[in-house]
Amino acid sequence: MKHTLTPIFLALAGVACSCSDDPSDAQLPPVTEEKPQPDIPAEPPTGCRLWVDFAEGRSALLPDFSYAGYAWGERPLPDVDHQIFNVCDYGAIPDDRLSDRAAFESAIQAATADNRHGAVIYVPPGRYELHGNSDPNTPIIIDGDNIVLRGAGANATVLSMSCPGQVLDGTLWNTPELLSFRYVRSRSDEQLRLTEITAESQAGSHEIEVASASALSVGQRVLVKLAGDKRPGTIAAELAPHAVDGEFSELITEGVTVAEYHTVKRINGRRITLYEPLGHDIDPLGNWTLHAVLDRNGCGVEDICFEGAFTDEFVHHKDAVHDSGWRMLTFLRQAHGWVRRCRFVNVSEAVSIMQSCNITVDDCTIEGNAGHSAIRSQASTNVLISNVEDRSGQYHSVGVSKTASHTVLLRCTIGASSSFEAHCSQPRNTLLDLCQGGLNQNHAGGDAALGPNHLRGLVLWNYTQTGGQSGEFSLWSRNNRFVMPVIAGFKGPATFSPSETSVIESYGTPVEPQSLYEAQLKLRLGK
Repeated sequence: MKHTLTPIFLALAGVACSCSDDPSDAQLPPVTEEKPQPDIPAEPPTGCRLWVDFAEGRSALLPDFSYAGYAWGERPLPDVDHQIFNVCDYGAIPDDRLSDRAAFESAIQAATADNRHGAVIYVPPGRYELHGNSDPNTPIIIDGDNIVLRGAGANATVLSMSCPGQVLDGTLWNTPELLSFRYVRSRSDEQLRLTEITAESQAGSHEIEVASASALSVGQRVLVKLAGDKRPGTIAAELAPHAVDGEFSELITEGVTVAEYHTVKRINGRRITLYEPLGHDIDPLGNWTLHAVLDRNGCGVEDICFEGAFTDEFVHHKDAVHDSGWRMLTFLRQAHGWVRRCRFVNVSEAVSIMQSCNITVDDCTIEGNAGHSAIRSQASTNVLISNVEDRSGQYHSVGVSKTASHTVLLRCTIGASSSFEAHCSQPRNTLLDLCQGGLNQNHAGGDAALGPNHLRGLVLWNYTQTGGQSGEFSLWSRNNRFVMPVIAGFKGPATFSPSETSVIESYGTPVEPQSLYEAQLKLRLGK
């Protein structure tokens, strides 16, 4: 079955379109067509050397992060006026200390039953209990397109989790979250496989060549995948100039893995133009493939406080309650969605964006007692995490894990006693842009066997260090391994060895442009 996204091009022409239960029919932001170049020459770029080289196309040191976020950063987050489903109309009673879970699930069922134009699940002011002693040890699931969970404000609407989730499989980190936006149905990986990629492409390129384009359509979302290239030369290239360390057992035994979500922009025979740039070089000898994507579109969470009851002094890996007992919100297999103006209080984990693309998390705070993790992009592509303040100082603060690519952390505040998260299993291309916070050893996360913490493409741009290590901060030591990051405009007591970085520019003084993400977006869009 072809998963076409023709409505995005109808939207370009101003044609109204509706969505159905098939995610391929969901409304999406339109793809921006290239604008004709002006006849007069553009002014030459100004700023630091790294920026000028990128803007003039002379350097591949900086990935193009400008496609991160909802609608590829091209449009603001929407204020939707979908049909409203008030949870109180389905039996929820605020502030009575009794479970409101059944009422919420009834409202969700109604909102998603025949959802052709989207729905707002509205939660009026008050406290609503969703995970008490009598509630099941499973998440509340929202599975639909264009569904927005909206409160009356992060200081007015509280979703309460008064009892922790119980571990599902004996591990420390696999307890069910309170609430999950997810696409539930699935197919086997072989069923989703569309074709092989047959020619070389470079990171940053938008072009790939495939064995057959017969199963592809313009506007389709696809997964560009490398499922474990175990060739020694490939593994060595991922770590160069560092030597392959035998303790990286996952990388050595499972091979190099890439999973990037893309949108088909143009088809010319077997040549495919992708809307977003590739994040990794493609060598067809490594068995690169293209896969269909099943996900949900246009979902959001806004103006809500998620409150757990974790008040113990956090001990890393003490038990399942400490590590994951108070998980709040996940987006799983979502596209072009958002979380904004939310608070997360006394939690193990605030938000995880998993196997998704073009999600924006904006203007959120993590407060109260410190827990395990904050807000992460996990095995996702083009996620924007902006204006997030980690006031509680989670052990792992905002960041990435697994095969995340092109994640942007913009104007985020990290706890002084913590560090940004880079949780191993092959994340790439992460930008910390105008962020401030701690820089402490061993807080990035991940077992050494799953390392390194982060592969190529880590960029610290105008980072202000507010706590942590003084003097040389090793970027290649046990449990703290980052492959040749780019550091520009770093201000703080820590220093870095040139032998462990791709480039260091302007210690102690901010570089221009102030925000790399915003400058790249302006360069791409012309505004």
